Amino acid sequence: MAFYFRPFPKISYDIKKNKLPLLLTNVTARYKIRDELKQKAAIFYNYTVKEQDTPDLIAFKYYGDETLDWLIMLVNNIIDPYYDWPLNYQNFINYMKSLYGSVDGAKSTVYEYRKILSEQTTLIDGTVIPKRTVVIDQNTYNNTAANLREEIDAYEFYEEQNNAKREIKLLDERFVPDIKLEVEAIFSENFN
Repeated sequence: MAFYFRPFPKISYDIKKNKLPLLLTNVTARYKIRDELKQKAAIFYNYTVKEQDTPDLIAFKYYGDETLDWLIMLVNNIIDPYYDWPLNYQNFINYMKSLYGSVDGAKSTVYEYRKILSEQTTLIDGTVIPKRTVVIDQNTYNNTAANLREEIDAYEFYEEQNNAKREIKLLDERFVPDIKLEVEAIFSENFN
C-alpha cells in the first residue's frame, strides 16, 4: 500500500496556518474505472487474497511493478487501504479483542439471527450454489424450525466479512497502460 497515493495530485496547503504552505497529496481526489469496463469480465481475473498478500505484493507478482498497488485498489473499489483490505489472522484476532475484549467474548456474543432459505448445493457440472439466508429478528428466530435457522456469533460474522474481502479482481495486464494513461489524464486535467 506504500504507493497507493502516488498517482494522486498534489496541492499546496497551509496546514499550520503560518503562511508557509506545504505541498501535500490530495487524498480527497477520487477516480474510478468506468462501469461499462467493469461489465467486461474478459478483462479481469478472479484472485483470492492469501494470508501474506498485500496490494503491492500482488501488483509485483502480476504486473511486475509494486507501485501499481493503487490499480488493484481501484479495480476493487477499495477506498480505505487499511480497513477495506482483508486482515491477516493476527490483525483479525487483535480486531476481535479490541471490539469484544477477547476471542471468546466475540464467540459468545450473538451478532444476528438468520433464516436459511436454501442450503449450499453443487450442480452436476461442479458449479457451487451458495447457501442463502436472510437476517431475522429474535422473535422470528424463536418461531422458526431449528433446521431452518442459525445463530451467528460476532466472531463468525466478522470472519465472513473479512473472508468476503479476499475475493478480488485483477485487471488483465494488457489494459494496464490504458488505465494508467487515463488516470494521469484525469488528474492533469482537473488539478493543473
